[in-house]
Amino acid sequence: MKEVFLSDIELYFSDSIKKNQIIITGDEAYHIQKVMRHTVGDIIYATDGKGKIYQTKISLIKKDIISLDIINNYLYFNNFENIFFCIPILKNSDRFEFAIEKLVELGITNIIIYNAVQSVKQKVNAERVNKIVKQALKQSLRAFLPNIDYKKDLSFINQDYNNIAIILDQNSNNFITDMVFDSRKNYFFIFGPEGGIDNKDINQLKNIQKYKIAKNRLRAETAIISTATIINTIIDYE
Repeated sequence: MKEVFLSDIELYFSDSIKKNQIIITGDEAYHIQKVMRHTVGDIIYATDGKGKIYQTKISLIKKDIISLDIINNYLYFNNFENIFFCIPILKNSDRFEFAIEKLVELGITNIIIYNAVQSVKQKVNAERVNKIVKQALKQSLRAFLPNIDYKKDLSFINQDYNNIAIILDQNSNNFITDMVFDSRKNYFFIFGPEGGIDNKDINQLKNIQKYKIAKNRLRAETAIISTATIINTIIDYE
């Protein structure tokens, strides 16, 4: 099936999709009714974040429940299924959240938040992260809700020999733009915090490749977003 990239639509999220019907509740239902002023018979779009966007017609509106009848659906491919972004906890929470938001917009579907040696020791608000991810999904009309995982360090990458750790090293002679990807391998892009990635983090890893993003040094969040942008231009398994 050929992918159809939609534009100029309203996209909503629901994890309650059964046969030919979608149920939307909570804040999403409130937004549809009170903010967008939709009524029965209106056409809107919804996704459950599992690779499809559904064209629907509103069939029922109650106080906090909206029922949608599915008219059509569009299937999408996840070309980044084997790409993992390992993001450290950043000192500046706004920059941290901004980076995650942009990763979702750029189609990255595996985001791992880990405690780097030089990360600030603060707790991540998982509920807020999930809200940011869903909002970015809808805003960018994406069909895949990213998987957000939390790890205490990077040692988990060594559990599979097909896993390749990509270290962003300014001293490398190789640029990310020169990378050749293999769909049978899993690529874990490792980003350091504001103080840089520590040797103790690197020493946890076995199968390592080193690349640089640009000729000059970048802020942590800029490096994260730039890498995702580059990957978008060079990966196309379909």
